[in-house]
Amino acid sequence: MILRQVRDTAADAEAVQELSLAAFADPALPGPAAAPTPLQLARTRHLARTDPEGCWLAESGGEPVGAVLSMRREGLWAPSLFAVRPQAQGKGVGRLLLERAAAHSRGCLRGMVCASASPAARRYRLAGFTLHPAMRLTGRVDRAGLLDPGDIPVHRGGAVHRHLLDSVDRRLRGSAHGPDHELMLGHFEELLIADALAGSGYCYRDGGEVKLLAATTKRIAARLLREALARVPDGVEARVEFLTAEQEWALDVGLEVGLTPQSRGFVGLRGMRPPAPYLPSGAFL
Repeated sequence: MILRQVRDTAADAEAVQELSLAAFADPALPGPAAAPTPLQLARTRHLARTDPEGCWLAESGGEPVGAVLSMRREGLWAPSLFAVRPQAQGKGVGRLLLERAAAHSRGCLRGMVCASASPAARRYRLAGFTLHPAMRLTGRVDRAGLLDPGDIPVHRGGAVHRHLLDSVDRRLRGSAHGPDHELMLGHFEELLIADALAGSGYCYRDGGEVKLLAATTKRIAARLLREALARVPDGVEARVEFLTAEQEWALDVGLEVGLTPQSRGFVGLRGMRPPAPYLPSGAFL
């Protein structure tokens, strides 16, 4: 078996995402796995460019058997994807991949990862992450539960708001997302911004999914979440993921609009307390 860096090529992006789909496929569901999305492919190539030393592919007999993607952002190290083909699990492939990617974290005082419940939990724990159980909210939005927005305006944002995004990120998690915002702006449906005397914050929404939310106060965060859910098209299921115990404000909003909470994976943190109010992105943390 050999380990090599993931290259910024269409072939490597497709190989990494095929591995991911195979590793996390539900064996109870018949039929072929879904095709990778444009964002998944773009995420792989983006991180291969920005963080080549944190992105590795394991190959055996010329075939990919495992992959890890990770990033450094201003002193915060974040694994974005960790997948091992089912036939190769339990053979040390995952350990070698994560060890190689973890070398990219040298000098980083903080770490963050989001993951579904999987064998990866053991590897993240051994890497020093504290695992915080998480929930997700799903369901159709009951618009009768959308409260009056009050006096906090929310509007669409864009690249001109990068200073606000970076400022909020640094306040909550000690590091900006940096170039990741460019990718998110290009692939998510909309960015929502709140900037008032009461505080500031932002939220990415894509269809029915809230992808990332950060705010300086719970009041701003709740306002952004309600606005994002209000914009979910009729008939589309809403989804809000990776709520830890520190995000009860989000749970309350979800329950008010008829969403159902379920246990779902964990948020792993190293050298830092859970940022709040904050809903991380599974891919960009």
